[in-house]
Amino acid sequence: MGKFLKKYRVVLILLIVVIIGALVIRYNQVRNAGIDTAYQTAKIERGTLTATIGATGTVRAKQTAVLIWQAAGTVDTVNVKVGDNVPADFVMAYLSKSSLPQSVIMAESDLVNAQMALDDLLNSDAALAQAAEDLANAKQAVEDAQKDVTKLDYRRASDDLLDQTQAEIDLANLKVSRAEDAYKLVKHRPDGDSLKAQALLNLVNARLERDRKQATLDWYLGKPSELDAEKYRAALALAQAQEADAQREYDRLSAGNTAEITATQARVDAAQATINLARVIAPFGGIVTEAYPLPGDQVGAGATAFRIDDLSKLLVDVEVSEVDINSVSVGQPVTLTFDAILGTDYHGQVVEVAQTGTSVQGVVSFKVTVELIDADSLVKPGMTAAVNITVKELNDVILIPNRAVRLSDGSRVVYLLVNGQPEKVNVRLGSSSESMSVVIDGDIKEGDVIILNPPAEFPGPGGGARGGFGG
Repeated sequence: MGKFLKKYRVVLILLIVVIIGALVIRYNQVRNAGIDTAYQTAKIERGTLTATIGATGTVRAKQTAVLIWQAAGTVDTVNVKVGDNVPADFVMAYLSKSSLPQSVIMAESDLVNAQMALDDLLNSDAALAQAAEDLANAKQAVEDAQKDVTKLDYRRASDDLLDQTQAEIDLANLKVSRAEDAYKLVKHRPDGDSLKAQALLNLVNARLERDRKQATLDWYLGKPSELDAEKYRAALALAQAQEADAQREYDRLSAGNTAEITATQARVDAAQATINLARVIAPFGGIVTEAYPLPGDQVGAGATAFRIDDLSKLLVDVEVSEVDINSVSVGQPVTLTFDAILGTDYHGQVVEVAQTGTSVQGVVSFKVTVELIDADSLVKPGMTAAVNITVKELNDVILIPNRAVRLSDGSRVVYLLVNGQPEKVNVRLGSSSESMSVVIDGDIKEGDVIILNPPAEFPGPGGGARGGFGG
């Protein structure tokens, strides 16, 4: 036996080495196979990262009002029910007159009288026509008085100027004659008629023009006595004062007597407001979402009658942390989901961002209002909405799953599967979403295989790091 061992010792040693080597190779194969099957992996790809801010809020209508009774009484008529769409100023219900206070009942009479007075002020033009006629007569009187006053001066014209002035008087007389003929056609009309007043005004103006020319000629030719002069001046002063009074009255009526109209309109409004105490009126257009009164009910002042909501727009108010608020701006797209509406995503946009925050137990947040743009009948005020505001979108960037990132020695790292072995790589990350992050620096490229569920650290040679920076 000893001779046999000595003779075949080399062969035995070689055989043992071969067996040990085979066992090592098999061990590594089994080990690598175990790594391949123990860890979940994915290929790194380029893609689009959508960064969002999440929050929750409650759906509300664009406008909401709870309407109450302004007076006590018995409900007479109810004109609406839940679900009705009513316009602004629609009378939704009112109280029986017999149950109302006397002041409310008398307001109807006050309203009729005030409205009639207002209509008279706005629609009647007889007073204005009379004022126009009075003004024309006053102007005529001034011109007549002025004609006498012009006689006070001495003759100051040459013969040629006298001839020219006389020719102008003749032409003015012709215009007066035509105006007189026009006035004769309408003078039978009653006083205050607008056509008669206008014709008279034209006649007066024609006479005034003629008389001015005549007065000019008289002034050229000489002057009256001192007694006549005093009489003429006094008559002119009186005529001018009367003309000023007539002008003020005409201007007052021409302006529509604004002060009187305003006062009368106030009377109309006051009476209407008193009558409205017995009514419930829609302050804006919307849908009746709650209705309480029935005909015959006894109600008191302050009792709730209806609720009305303007559902033309649905809004959601959410609270956003002060850390994120500067990333939010008006117009950003929003995705909304509802626990009450499974399997459906709705869309909206940010329409308002509060400029001041509120602090609750030391946490500062800002109100952000979102408007739904594709709401349907399933979405109702009061529902809770999960809101995701898209604040940033990056295209064609290298993305890695957040679940693959670990913290090692204060740096962010990921593990790549290289030749069947895990290899640690330092990375620097940029923007993130709920599931992915952008790689802004690191020894990583598209197509690398990343381990999604690595341990905190890999032991052994495969755990060495490449890429020498922090994340």
